Amino acid sequence: MIRHRRTAGAAAALALGAVVTAVFGFAAPASAHVTVNPREATQGGYGRLAFRVPNESDTASTTKLEVFLPENAPLGSVSTMPVPGWTVAVEKRQVDPPVQVHGSEITEVVSKITWTAGADSAIAPGTFQEFPVSMGPLPAVDQMVFKALQTYSDGAVVRWIDEPQSGGEDLAAPAPVLNLVAAAADAPSPSPADSPAPADAPAAAAEEGGSGLAIGLGVAGLVAGLGGLVLGGLAFVRTRRDGDQPARGDATATTS
Repeated sequence: MIRHRRTAGAAAALALGAVVTAVFGFAAPASAHVTVNPREATQGGYGRLAFRVPNESDTASTTKLEVFLPENAPLGSVSTMPVPGWTVAVEKRQVDPPVQVHGSEITEVVSKITWTAGADSAIAPGTFQEFPVSMGPLPAVDQMVFKALQTYSDGAVVRWIDEPQSGGEDLAAPAPVLNLVAAAADAPSPSPADSPAPADAPAAAAEEGGSGLAIGLGVAGLVAGLGGLVLGGLAFVRTRRDGDQPARGDATATTS
C-alpha cells in the first residue's frame, strides 16, 4: 500500500510539471550568458580580455559570436588572438574627436568583432569557448558595455544586449560588462607590452628548470654525504669488533 501511494505521488508530480511546462511554455531558465573576463581592469592601461561563450542549447551548437565595442568609449588599439577553427572579421568606424594614443591621433577605431566557426569547430551543447582580445588604452569611464549576439546552428540568435540598471535589477539577457577602476597616482605610463604575453612562458619555464636542477644537485650531494657516513660507521664498527677479539695464537697458548 505504501509503495502504491509513493508511485501515485510521483506520477502526480510529473503530471503537474508537464502542465506547468505546457501552460507557461518553458522549464527552468538558463543562467549562463556571454561574459568578459576578467571583469575589472585599470583605466588608461592595456587589458588582455576574453569573451566567454557558453552554449545553452540542448540540441544546437553556437556558430557565430558578434561583439560590439561601446561607441562612448573608443579604443585606439584592438587586436585579436587566433582561435583554432574560427575566422575573425573586424569592422571599423570613424571617430571625431580622434583618440589620443601616446601622442598620436587615431581617427579610425574598431567597432565590431565577429567570430565564425568552421565546419567542425562550433561550440557544442554543454561546452564553452573563449575569444581573447587585447585592447587599450582603456578609457576613463566606470564601465564598458560590450553588446553581443550569439548565433546557433538552428538559426536562433540570442541578443545579449541588456545594459546594467542603477537599481541592480536582474536582466533577462545581460550584456558583457567590464568595470574600470582609476590607476594609482604613481603608476607608470601604460603600453601594449604591459599586458600578459605568451612569450614570457619560456623564460619562466627556463627559470623554473634552473631552480629544479640546483635542487636536484643539492639532494644528490646530501644523499652522497649520508652514504659516506653510513660506510664510515660500518668500517668503525668492524674495526672495534676485530680489535676486541683475541688473536688465534694467544688463545692456543693459554689453553696449554
